[in-house]
Amino acid sequence: MILAVDTSLGTAVALIDADGALRAEAATADPLGHAEVIGDLLADVLKDAGAGEITHVVSGMGPGPFTGLRIGIAAARAFALGRGIPVVPVPSHLAAALSVSADGPFAIVTDARRREVAVTVFDGTDADGIPAVVADTVLVPAVEADAHLGGVRRIDVSELSGADLARVAARALAAGRVLADDEPLYLRHPDVVLPGAPKRVGS
Repeated sequence: MILAVDTSLGTAVALIDADGALRAEAATADPLGHAEVIGDLLADVLKDAGAGEITHVVSGMGPGPFTGLRIGIAAARAFALGRGIPVVPVPSHLAAALSVSADGPFAIVTDARRREVAVTVFDGTDADGIPAVVADTVLVPAVEADAHLGGVRRIDVSELSGADLARVAARALAAGRVLADDEPLYLRHPDVVLPGAPKRVGS
């Protein structure tokens, strides 16, 4: 089985079989409070899935807010470390794109807060059944999103499917592909920064 965890929007957890069949999933759309719910969602999914060996843990890598993404990635890595199994990083927008049926390019658009949106443009799926990215994820002002897309079909996403994230990972694993590195896609620096050196006070 493959376990997926994503906190790029709300909090989503799912377990699928290697062939993509859903075993269990749980989610909340709340874009805050990831730390408060992720443990319970994991416990619920593991209980509902029943017996079976988990072979991989999929971590949604964003785009998403700094703190929210860190919580999901940390949970995925901790679970994998405890089981001695690998973590598979997957860009979160790929999960949203997987279920889209469209002729020609389309854009997955998610709220990035501060009146900005994250945009990734896709065009169908590739030979491995993975959504084909034709324009990498960028951050644009929300009021400029349509102009940026220039007529490309826009799909606004407020919730992410953990099951679809796991399915993307399963197809990547079957094809021997790596879809992302270990660095999350924040697109924006965190609000909190380390303080600089203290100013020298003259005598």
